[in-house]
Amino acid sequence: MNDAPASNAPRRARVRAPELVGKGGWLNTGGKEYTLADLRGRIVILDFWTFCCVNCLHVLDELRELEERHRDTVVIIGVHSPKFVHEAEHQAVVDAVERYEVEHPVLDDPELATWKQYAVRAWPTLVVIDPEGYVVAQHAGEGHAHAIETLVGELEAEHEAKGTLRRGDGPYVPPEPVATDLRFPGKALRLPGGTFLVSDTTRHQLVELAADGETVLRRIGSGERGFGADAFSEPQGLALLPDGKVAVADTVNHAIRTFDPETGEVATVAGTGKQWWQGSATSGPAREVDLSSPWDVAWWQDRLWIAMAGVHQLWTYDPATETVEAAAGTTNEGLVDGPAAEAWFAQPSGLAAAGDRLWVADSETSAVRWLDTDLVVHTAVGTGLFDFGHRDGDAAQALLQHPLGVTALPDGSVAVSDTYNHALRRYDPATGEVSTLATDLREPSDAVLVGDEGSGDPEIVVVESARHRLTLLRLPEEAVRVESVAHRTQRAATEVGPGKLRLDVIFQAPAGQKLDLRYGPSTRLLVSSTPPELLASGDGADTDLARDLVLADGVTEGVLHVSAMAASCDDDPAIEYPACHVHQQDWGVPVRVVEGGTERLALVLAGMDEGAAQE
Repeated sequence: MNDAPASNAPRRARVRAPELVGKGGWLNTGGKEYTLADLRGRIVILDFWTFCCVNCLHVLDELRELEERHRDTVVIIGVHSPKFVHEAEHQAVVDAVERYEVEHPVLDDPELATWKQYAVRAWPTLVVIDPEGYVVAQHAGEGHAHAIETLVGELEAEHEAKGTLRRGDGPYVPPEPVATDLRFPGKALRLPGGTFLVSDTTRHQLVELAADGETVLRRIGSGERGFGADAFSEPQGLALLPDGKVAVADTVNHAIRTFDPETGEVATVAGTGKQWWQGSATSGPAREVDLSSPWDVAWWQDRLWIAMAGVHQLWTYDPATETVEAAAGTTNEGLVDGPAAEAWFAQPSGLAAAGDRLWVADSETSAVRWLDTDLVVHTAVGTGLFDFGHRDGDAAQALLQHPLGVTALPDGSVAVSDTYNHALRRYDPATGEVSTLATDLREPSDAVLVGDEGSGDPEIVVVESARHRLTLLRLPEEAVRVESVAHRTQRAATEVGPGKLRLDVIFQAPAGQKLDLRYGPSTRLLVSSTPPELLASGDGADTDLARDLVLADGVTEGVLHVSAMAASCDDDPAIEYPACHVHQQDWGVPVRVVEGGTERLALVLAGMDEGAAQE
């Protein structure tokens, strides 16, 4: 490798960073476009993200502190790499950057050009580029902020000594704020008095609106991101509890709060404010157990059910015992039905209780699921992680696109806030049919039934999140006719050879750390496939991060599901209680079996794939 670092600096693989290219252009730069040459002398962290992905949102929050602490040496650039068709729309990316308070430049890459140049395989992925323009590290998934902080410190010292570090203001230019009563509202609830309570997500508040759905009566919360008695952080779901209080999914605080409409009091009933990680408790006293991005809540079967989007599960909170527990889902991301403890979800984001069913909007699989009173999970609409669209008709072939909300209707059917199709859809269990109730909405994320439900003329209020408003609709007697479209994520399939496939998950413990072996193996690898017949052998769980898979004869394409976890701790004998860090990522890798395809699939959890660097 050329341009070797100074003799006292750590030796690293050195790969020249490809140029940054994105057809959608740059955001948060005041209109200026940037090349890597413009950023020479700075440490650049590329954050490959897409706004549907809750794990990407976790990483945005992980990076906030690092971003502030190293603002004069580090430039974080979000490379927006869409999964869904809607996410390739430029205005949708503009909205997402404001919605999630992204305070660094963003390159809009709708065609995944830069994603492909960097051989990225997962959302989120972080790539670190040194001040001389070389890639020095890659990290997939969550939990890497500490490792990157250490690496940044090393790079600052190394390049300060070499004279190749350039300090100064970064390229971030904040957009002009826009004045509206609501800003990207998430969910809504009709209070007993006829007013509406809305989670004003981007403003970190709850807002009570009059019965007209427009007039602001009061705001709850300071409007600043926080976890105090007067603060929320991107709140979402709302549910009325039997005692008249409202449960609030305080998403980025990883907590369940309550709001008393009578007194205005806000209290925390579940969560610690810290994010749940693999190995953490999954049941216990509610205020002592970590949660992970609760997105919606619903009262069903004498419990508060929680759509735990961050770990692809459903949890429950029991106010009588003040305890929480994981109730459905394995934490693996996908679409698998069956007993609750064995089912797979994919970022559940909407809940609706209806008698003996709990409806679930399972956003990443573009699915509507339901849980019965025997705690068995069923799928009504949806097929998996990579197929989506707008198609009505028989539910077995109907398609949605990243729905975030479900609403029980009086006739037993369910209205679906089909967010990325900008539509309100309907699934009728009696007929097994999916129809479209309304179009021309803008990222609907929830809906609330209003009016006299027995009148036969019900109305529904839709949360149009990207239009920053509530919209009243009359439910039509006949469905809207919509031209059918079907999509598959434009992420290219990896061509693999038939037969044996070597899977290598790359993990290098960060500088100053070592694998945590105090309680046994510190790594875990779980492999499965869709369809299951794709793998003749090699599926299941083990502690080795390398594995030989065998692809079955006769199956030409599918998705490999790979989940990896590694725990590392500070490597200093003088530290009695070393700090430990969990690194984890789930990959869904589309593969196509062809003669001459690769015989090795390398997935980087942390570090660099030295084998690829030498090729």
